Amino acid sequence: MAPEAKSAGRPLEASSDVVAAIDEIDGRSHLVIADIARDDAWIAMSTPGTVALNEYR
Repeated sequence: MAPEAKSAGRPLEASSDVVAAIDEIDGRSHLVIADIARDDAWIAMSTPGTVALNEYR
């Protein structure tokens, strides 16, 4: 994580609604996190690169 990271987007003018789901992209499983209140506000990571919450300590 960058110590002085800044948002790449514009400030939120309305409330956000963030959700996560496992989805298939190009035939592979991905964890997708999205703000469904905004267009194009999402990120995806291949599931082998993610950590299950019960394994995170």
